[in-house]
Amino acid sequence: MTSTTFMTLSIIAKGRTLLKRFSSKRSLARLLSTFLCCLAVVVPPFSRIGGNNAFLVLSLKEMVFSVQENLAQQLEFTILNIMGALIGVGLSTLAKYIASLYPENSVNGRATCAVFLIIISFFAGFIKSRLPRLQLSTRISCFVSVWLLTANIGIPSQVLIDSGRFLWIALTAAVLCLVSLIIVMVFIRWATTNFEQEVATTFALLHQSLSLALTLSFSPGPTSITDREDYRALHQQLLTICIKLNESYSQAAFEFRVGRLSLRSIRPLVGIIEHLRRELAWGMSLATDLESIKSGSRRGSRPGSRPGSRPGSRPPSRPGTPTQSSLTHAIGPQALSLGDALLSAMKCVESTILLVFQRSSALPPPSDATPIIMDKRGHWIAAQLQAIHEVDESLVAARDQARELLRMIFGDFHMAERVAQNKVHTHKESYHGSLATIALLQMAQEMRHALRVAENLLLLYNEPHSRIWLPRLSLSWLGVPPRPLIAEDVAPPPPMPDSSANSVFEGETCVSRSERKQGVAEQRFALGRMRSIELEEQLGEGEKAKRRLSDLVTYTSTFFMWLWSNDTTLQLRIRLWSFHRSLKGSSHLRHALKNAVGVALLTFPAFMPAESHGHQWWQSVRGQWMTISYLWVLETNTGATWRTGYLRILGTILGATYAYVIWAICRTNPYGLVVMVTAADVPITWLITRMSLGPLAVPLSITLPPIAFAQYTTGDLSISVIRLAILRALLIGIGIIAALLMNSLVFPRHCRVLFLSDTSRALALLSNLYLTLSHEMFQAKHSFACDERRKMLKMELGIRNSVYRLSAFIVTMNSEFGLLPKPLRHYRSVVTVIQKVLDLLTGLRKIRENIPRKEAVSDVFRERHVMRLYHVVCLPTRFSNSRASASISSVSPTCVRILGESHI
Repeated sequence: MTSTTFMTLSIIAKGRTLLKRFSSKRSLARLLSTFLCCLAVVVPPFSRIGGNNAFLVLSLKEMVFSVQENLAQQLEFTILNIMGALIGVGLSTLAKYIASLYPENSVNGRATCAVFLIIISFFAGFIKSRLPRLQLSTRISCFVSVWLLTANIGIPSQVLIDSGRFLWIALTAAVLCLVSLIIVMVFIRWATTNFEQEVATTFALLHQSLSLALTLSFSPGPTSITDREDYRALHQQLLTICIKLNESYSQAAFEFRVGRLSLRSIRPLVGIIEHLRRELAWGMSLATDLESIKSGSRRGSRPGSRPGSRPGSRPPSRPGTPTQSSLTHAIGPQALSLGDALLSAMKCVESTILLVFQRSSALPPPSDATPIIMDKRGHWIAAQLQAIHEVDESLVAARDQARELLRMIFGDFHMAERVAQNKVHTHKESYHGSLATIALLQMAQEMRHALRVAENLLLLYNEPHSRIWLPRLSLSWLGVPPRPLIAEDVAPPPPMPDSSANSVFEGETCVSRSERKQGVAEQRFALGRMRSIELEEQLGEGEKAKRRLSDLVTYTSTFFMWLWSNDTTLQLRIRLWSFHRSLKGSSHLRHALKNAVGVALLTFPAFMPAESHGHQWWQSVRGQWMTISYLWVLETNTGATWRTGYLRILGTILGATYAYVIWAICRTNPYGLVVMVTAADVPITWLITRMSLGPLAVPLSITLPPIAFAQYTTGDLSISVIRLAILRALLIGIGIIAALLMNSLVFPRHCRVLFLSDTSRALALLSNLYLTLSHEMFQAKHSFACDERRKMLKMELGIRNSVYRLSAFIVTMNSEFGLLPKPLRHYRSVVTVIQKVLDLLTGLRKIRENIPRKEAVSDVFRERHVMRLYHVVCLPTRFSNSRASASISSVSPTCVRILGESHI
């Protein structure tokens, strides 16, 4: 009996392990939503509201309201897409009401519905391309409009009935998916958002990357190629995460939270993470890309002690002339000590984030009123605050010792140069070690800010009561960034008033002085009017009448000419011209035209006379599926359309086949239909959540309900299901092929062309950024003006976004067909080089903000001139130029030396 019980328990444990491995909370919520939607379709009191199209609840569940990773995303999808559905239902109802005012099957009624459908498709396509976050909202608007405006045209009794049915379908799918997610979250603990988890994970990656960089830079022995490859992979992963953190914050901000902490309290950590990644990229990478610096053994040096000293001994004396051995033995141990303090600080911040956000919703409100509040699980808040203070003290001590060491080293440089009356030769690796140490000093400053944020989190957690955090809506919620400057801690002051008389008109949309002169010249003909008044007294009555008529015409034309050429009208004309010019080459307008033209061509049979063969064919085969598949496959570029197109065709064929199998087994049995459709969602969920094959799984799920529930919802048992399955697959395939042809032949936007144009734009921004940084070579000013700094930050953000888009284009190019070759390996190397140059220029900007002009311009004029020629001439033409690289390598020691002196 004991052995049997043990075997049973082991089988249950193995089953739980397999269930945890192959399932997730999102998967369970998806299965529950499918089950509830099937019940809504088969249970008579509810299914009657949806009529013969009640099965569309399952289609909208998969296409629009599918269960997401967390509650914030689900709330966002629910509210936005319900708004899109309401707009579609409202406009379609208005169109059908206007059409019902005309006789049934009249040309005016059919034309009204067709025009409304084309207009809705046009604006939906424009908004989908312009605001990516509203993509599904525009699609559901088109989905509802296609179904409503192509059936029962001109029948007054069906206007409100059809609208009510589709309103019920959309609301049922949205509510059931949201309820499924909430039910799973009630029984299984599930974070409402992943933002705090992503921030903590990023600090863990920074910890790992810094630890590996310290090993590569200051290890006493040779380093392996595997460690270098791991470091590059970590750096690339950090870059991707830093770009996505702002988008994650925008999603998490749209959330109803109940707790003591808001996500806004950890928002400063996003900027700190970007600064740390930047220091690792431009400061530590120079040392890790070369041979490792042979420094003193890490085991022989203790954090907080001077190199070569013992406890209680005096500090070492300065050598007369610094050599390679003395520099490496002096820099290495102290840099490792500072690196250990940084690693401890990163671990402390990571643990604080996880502690406060995991306990925020799990612990009861504290009853103590002490300054450091304790809870029933122990004194973890006091212990964490004490740990933060200890880490901060050790970090400050290590930072001060490293700074003092650099001051001593560069003082020895100056002394040796004065004695030798010439530059002292020092090995290049020593300068790279100094630069790595300076980067560690900058990271120490950033980590002190992060520790202050972590301490503030603990203090906010001590508040005795929880509160409700309402969502914060902004333009970034719709896909547009709220400001061009993110992750920067200095806000620009308001602009200073300009006292110059020549700068009254400024900006691209205002009128310049030359344009004003041209506008004045257009009305100079009115200056001869005074001369005509003198001649008027010499004319007779008849001539005076003719003269008055002529003057009236002249006055009228003068008024209109003044109205056309005054300052306000000129500004309006220039703005309209700029708007017209932007529309001529707008990709959003072209996508809107393709969206509207495709819908007009595919729905043309629906607006033919009722007795025509085209209209009868459309209604018999349900041609709406052809238009809907076209709208769903049509993407903003050709590569994305091809990538999703062939997968959707395969998914449609598989879905039609499996739907016929379900009908052959269950027929019209509601219990069997619910069980089989829910069971079919298991592999579909696995394809979506585990394999990232949404373009294959979604059409498979969409094709099932129209075929499996056809006889049950209509009650017509004479329907040939195998013919219905073939027709549904054929219509969906026609829509997919139409989208592929439209995006390939009409206004094609190939990812290769987009990649090359964005690369050129990124290189132009890099050149502009470097030229902006070089302004002090020709202007005598000590520091950057606020507007110039803001301009540089805008350019850096634009280049960073361009790099992210270039990486996405490379992924999409794998599925794009074309006659020209696509050297993806070289494209990836281009993206990597652009990112490295951006990090170096960002580091140069940090140098320029902290170094006096004499040391940054006069003392290194020759080296900067070589770098300027390389950047302007060599970089746009070739990314790997050996001579230019040699020039940069010869220049870098002097720049590093100046940076070290200024940092001290």
